[in-house]
Amino acid sequence: MRILGVDPGSRATGWALVAFGTSIRLEDAGVLRPPASLPFPRRLLWLREALAEVLRRTKPDAAAVERVFAGTNAQSLITLGEARGVLLVTLAEAGVAAAEITPAEVKRAVTGTGAAEKEQVRRMIASLLGRRLPLDAADAAAAALAHGFVAAPRAVRAAPARPAGPGGAGWKRRPGG
Repeated sequence: MRILGVDPGSRATGWALVAFGTSIRLEDAGVLRPPASLPFPRRLLWLREALAEVLRRTKPDAAAVERVFAGTNAQSLITLGEARGVLLVTLAEAGVAAAEITPAEVKRAVTGTGAAEKEQVRRMIASLLGRRLPLDAADAAAAALAHGFVAAPRAVRAAPARPAGPGGAGWKRRPGG
């Protein structure tokens, strides 16, 4: 299972693609930064197009988008919410199921405590993925990891116990035959 983590922002949106299999591996990561000179609606369009390109290139199985509850002021919270909405719509248009995950859930899944500091999360991401990432990309990787720790085991449990063979699902060879 490959999960795209997204840390929304109108000035910088972090993303990270994490693969869950026999091991956990970072496949790609980056930060989308629309030009500051663009008017806000054009920055939103820029983010939409940039994320759509990431989705076309990486083809994730699922996504995890950080949910925001607090901001420095009401206007910044509204701006962040608008950017987040554009990112969620872009994921939906691409047919990628997006889980919304709170910062406390991310911190708890990655560090063991919902009250971890940002730098503690970043260090843990570097330890788990073997690479230090820019802060926004590290936050996105943390969201992907937090969702993957729940979703990837479910996907394995939902997989058929035996591969299908001749005669369809559940075929098994008779002993001695």
